[in-house]
Amino acid sequence: MVSATLLRIVAPCWKPAVVGENSSRAGAAGDAAGRVDGLLWYKDIGRHVAGDFSMAVIQANNLLEDQSQLESGPMSSLDSGPQGTFVGIYDGHGGPEAARFVNDCLFDNIKKFTSENNGMSADVITKAFLATEEEFLSLVKRQWQIKPQMASVGACCLVGIICGGLLYIANAGDSRVVLGRFEKAFKEIKAVQLSTEHNASLESVREELRLLHPDDPQIVVLKHKVWRVKGIIQSEVAFVAICCDLTWPCVAPQHHTRRYMSLLGSEISRSIGDAYLKRAEFNREPLLPKFRLPEPFDKPILKAEPTIEVQKLYPEDQFLIFASDGLWEHLSNQEAVEIVQNSPRNGIARKLVKEALREAAKKREMRYSDLEKIDRGVRRHFHDDITVIVLFLDSQLINRSSWDGPPISVKGAGGISA
Repeated sequence: MVSATLLRIVAPCWKPAVVGENSSRAGAAGDAAGRVDGLLWYKDIGRHVAGDFSMAVIQANNLLEDQSQLESGPMSSLDSGPQGTFVGIYDGHGGPEAARFVNDCLFDNIKKFTSENNGMSADVITKAFLATEEEFLSLVKRQWQIKPQMASVGACCLVGIICGGLLYIANAGDSRVVLGRFEKAFKEIKAVQLSTEHNASLESVREELRLLHPDDPQIVVLKHKVWRVKGIIQSEVAFVAICCDLTWPCVAPQHHTRRYMSLLGSEISRSIGDAYLKRAEFNREPLLPKFRLPEPFDKPILKAEPTIEVQKLYPEDQFLIFASDGLWEHLSNQEAVEIVQNSPRNGIARKLVKEALREAAKKREMRYSDLEKIDRGVRRHFHDDITVIVLFLDSQLINRSSWDGPPISVKGAGGISA
């Protein structure tokens, strides 16, 4: 079972979560906007241009840093523009502001550039990412004197677009999308990872950083057995104590706080935001000294440009699982696709989240029911915020150029207090 030491740390922050779909919070928003069950938000089933979808979000941080959206229908501002489905997973670090900003702006930029380009393309998606980045950095600059900590927040951004029979995957950070493909020869489902991740734990990412910064021997540093860009772990920027809910009378000792810092995240090389690692003008006062790099830099340390993959979808391509890294810390690609393949569609995103939580509890030698009782903030030391969107693919609908239904727009976790 969970250790006595850890129990002493979390006990002051322990309280029952709100449970049951029939609670007033769960039913207040209705199925269209999703439902809330304590720290869990979910929309069990819905319909997009090319099939069904399911969404779920579990909060772990004191302030929910994951944001997400599904948009289905017009992909441009023109009546004659293409139809399709857009999925966005935005995993914030240092705070929720960057992820919220991307959730509000990125899809609008996709529609803008699709209209100007008269169609969807990889170039359209890149332009939308970079435009969103510039807009956020402009916001940071406007608020620099009154809210300098905005310079230290960022978001990993994973986007998937189904349009014109093609699948576009764009990633900046370490969220992941996995395809479930049915292998007819073996009569089994196979996991195919489609996204390229930008985490310094990968040798290819470290090599890319060294090539981009040949004169900086400290561009990637192995620190406490974790590879970090410039020795920084972004989640430290928004350091939250063991008991993050300030309404609680928590008295966790400072040495325990330091002990669990290593659980707060890993290092990424691409993101939207993180202005203090993009422009030297933000690597100075009034940003707090502990967030600033000791030496000046003349080129961005992190990039906002995504890695983009474009591919055709085939009848054997059954579904896509989009998720923030919180899911993949506890489930392998193959485990996730087998759960989806062997379970009802209705509620499948919620099932994936709960399977990840069961694994998180098992790793800490505690019961799943006990993990459910731990409130936001302290939850972060057992698992991260987790967002999952499952898109089912109907091969007969994927190549259709029109959509008869109304546009669909769902923002993940809209009902969670954050």
